[in-house]
Amino acid sequence: MLLIKNGHIISPQNNLDTICDILIENGRITEMNENISANCEIIDAEGKVVLPGFIDMHVHLRDPGFTHKEDILSGCEAAAAGGVTAVACMPNTDPAVDTPETVRYILDKAKKAKARVYPVACITKGMNGGALTDMKALREAGAVAVSDDGRPVKNAKTMMEGMKLAKKNRLLPISHCEDLDIIDGGIIHKGKVSKELGVKGMNRASEDSITAREISLAEAENVPIHIAHVSTKGSVSIIRDAKRRGVKVTCETCPHYFVYDHTELYKKDADYRMNPPLREPDDLKEVMEGIVDGTIDCIVTDHAPHAAEEKADFEKAPNGVVGLETSFAACCTYLLHTGKIGLPRLVELMSVNPAKLLGIPGGKVEIDGIADLVIADLDKEWTVEPEKLHSKSKNSVFKGATLKGKVLCTVCNGQITYRKGI
Repeated sequence: MLLIKNGHIISPQNNLDTICDILIENGRITEMNENISANCEIIDAEGKVVLPGFIDMHVHLRDPGFTHKEDILSGCEAAAAGGVTAVACMPNTDPAVDTPETVRYILDKAKKAKARVYPVACITKGMNGGALTDMKALREAGAVAVSDDGRPVKNAKTMMEGMKLAKKNRLLPISHCEDLDIIDGGIIHKGKVSKELGVKGMNRASEDSITAREISLAEAENVPIHIAHVSTKGSVSIIRDAKRRGVKVTCETCPHYFVYDHTELYKKDADYRMNPPLREPDDLKEVMEGIVDGTIDCIVTDHAPHAAEEKADFEKAPNGVVGLETSFAACCTYLLHTGKIGLPRLVELMSVNPAKLLGIPGGKVEIDGIADLVIADLDKEWTVEPEKLHSKSKNSVFKGATLKGKVLCTVCNGQITYRKGI
C-alpha cells in the first residue's frame, strides 16, 4: 500500500487537473480524494506534479546479444530514473527478435525489471528484407509491434505485405525511413558541416523518400503505419499533409531533433552522432512546429547505448545516443518552459498516445487504473552528468547540459522503482 498526498494530478485522457491524494493497493489506484488517511508508506507531493507513467515506444535494450552496451534490467533502471514505466524495445538484437522464443526470452527477463517491457518484433526474418515473419505467432508470444528498425524494408511490395499482415494480427508496423542507396555510407547530415569536416553526409531525401513511400502504401491499402524518429522538415510536411487526407499515419520524434542541430558535429564527438542525424535549423524548427500542431504523436528517445570504446572514434563509431533519463527534462526545458506546449500536451506525447498506439495499459490516472505514476518537480534545475546515469552506457547528447524539470519518484505497478529528492 502506498499513499501519495497533495500532488497536482494532470491526466488529460480523463480530463483530470486537480490537487488530491492517491491511494494505491495491489498495483491499482483504489482511491483519489482529499485528506486520505492510511497506515502505509506516504509520499508528500505538495508543490509537485503527478502524471501518468511515461511510455517510451522506441528503445534499444541491446538484449540479447549486446549486453556489454545495455541489458533489459539496466535499461529499465535508466527508464525508471526518467519516469518511464513502460518501454517498447526494438528487435535489432542478436538474435533478432523474429521468433516467439526470443520474444518470450525478453518477457521472461523483464519480469524482474523496473519497467514494463513490450517487445517489438521484426517485419522480415533476420531483418534481411526478405521473407516476412510469422506475425501471428509473434503476437501470441507477446509482441506489440513490428519493425526492422535500424534498417529499412528495402522492397516496397514486401513492406506493403508486412503492413497488411501486421494489421491482421493487431501489431503496429513501425518504419525506419531510410534509403540506404541515398545514404551511401554517410555518417552525419549532408550539408555545410559535413562539407567543412570532409566527411560523407546523409541526404535528408533518404528519410523523406521512404516516409512518402510508406504513406503511399498505407493510403493504398487503408492500413496504419507509424513513422519512427522523424528528423526532417520534409517528413513533417509529408506526414501533416497525409493526416489531413485521412491516411492512417502516426509518427514520433526525439528530444535531440528539436533541441540540437548539425553544428554540434563541429566538436567531432561521436556522442552527437545518431541515425537519423542532427539536421539543420529549418528542420529543427519544423519538427518543433509538428509537435505544437499535433502532426507528431509521440516523443520517444530511440535510446541507443554504446560502450565508450565504441564511441571513441568520431568517424568509425556506431550511431546512437542514450536518452531515457533526460527525455522528460529536455521536453520540460525546451517545450514546456518556453511556452511551446502545455503540460497536458506533453503527457499526451509521452504517455497517452504511446499507450493508445501500442494498445497497452497506462496513459491515465484513474480509480481502479494501473498505478504507473511519475512525481516531478517542473522547476528543478539539474546538470546532466553522464557518469551518474543508470544506463551501462553514457553516450548522452545532453551531457553537461543544464535542464529544468526533474523526475523525483517513479511508481510502476504500485511499486516505487525510483525515488530521489522527495
